[in-house]
Amino acid sequence: MDDIKQYVLDKARRAREASRALATLNGRVKDDALRRMADALEAKADLLKSENQKDIEASRSRLTPASLDRLTLTDRTVAGMARGLREIAAQPDPVGRLEGLERRPDGLRVGKMRVPLGVVGIVYESRPNVTADAAGLCLKSGNAVVLRGGSEAIHSNICIARVLSEAATAAGVPEGAIALIETTDRAAVAEMLQAEGLIDLIVPRGGKPLIKLVMETSRIPVIKHYDGVCHVYVDAGADLDVAERIAFNAKVQRPGVCNAMETLLVDEKEAKGFLPQIGRRLREAGVELRGCERTREFLPDAKPASEDDWYTEYLDLILAIRVVDGLDAAIEHIARYGSAHTDAIVTRDHLHAEAFLRRVDSSSVMVNASPRLADGGVYGLGAEVGISTDRLHARGPMGMEGLTTYKWVVYGEGHIRE
Repeated sequence: MDDIKQYVLDKARRAREASRALATLNGRVKDDALRRMADALEAKADLLKSENQKDIEASRSRLTPASLDRLTLTDRTVAGMARGLREIAAQPDPVGRLEGLERRPDGLRVGKMRVPLGVVGIVYESRPNVTADAAGLCLKSGNAVVLRGGSEAIHSNICIARVLSEAATAAGVPEGAIALIETTDRAAVAEMLQAEGLIDLIVPRGGKPLIKLVMETSRIPVIKHYDGVCHVYVDAGADLDVAERIAFNAKVQRPGVCNAMETLLVDEKEAKGFLPQIGRRLREAGVELRGCERTREFLPDAKPASEDDWYTEYLDLILAIRVVDGLDAAIEHIARYGSAHTDAIVTRDHLHAEAFLRRVDSSSVMVNASPRLADGGVYGLGAEVGISTDRLHARGPMGMEGLTTYKWVVYGEGHIRE
């Protein structure tokens, strides 16, 4: 493409035009479109996998196994994308919903109405399923979307976006509402981030370098999370079988995602009984263990953990382990080294559970559950455009609610300001 700037601006302008019609589109039309989009993905599954294979072959030599896993489309992942779209269709439509409508003493009725943000830009890496999740959530919440996936998934993303856009348009969604930047030229990302007035929000999904680049160069508001340094803390008196199941799942089930456990904290009272058994299982699964001095008393083959290990999001089969002096020390460790993503406690003590929930300032905090469950689908959102560790506007998995804002609405009966 000779003129990247003009290309990106044209996409954004068409998305802006579509967003005006989309903001007031009948909910039944949106839901029908989402169901047609799901049907189209399933009908085109072989084509999607074929295009995805081009990306896999082109990227195999330069991506880690975890990155290749995120990139790969299978029958299961295609079915998951379709299921997510149908779940979004089944959710209540947030657009136009009145909240907190109250009658004032003078008879004036004042409340808030949920409205779309407008045009949402998504910049992401590796995971082509994000294309479907983001398109579905933005459509249901009345937003147009401009998508820019990573170069390693270009064939997959183009195919998914075209299938979705064609199905949505046929169902009555305005053209341009689902837009993909179909170039691997990195200049396109820079142009998206400068499209102030056309794009209203940027959501980056990917590694820390991508998110840092977006934060430093965007002229548009950004919602993001930098890292997923997620913890599981095994409390004194915890059910060690439950703790083993949760810790193993949190690290091994899918290590290359942001809600996988990166640090395991174990109360000193449970270290002797717990660390040898979980260490054995993790080693058998190929996990490299890095531990503090007290951890290595029970796991002598673990590598010594450095200060940097406590800050690290490995996104791989590597785990840092620390023995701590009780609940307060675990919470202090999370406050110092955590990334406010997802942290969990395994405990039988109700008071400890409640203290952990109150004092750990993360976007998701869990009791006796794996941090891998921090997900829009699990939370009943249908899907998510990303996970936010910010405190303003949206936090945690961002579903439809996070893609809306509000306007004040006022009902009067001839009221005037005296």
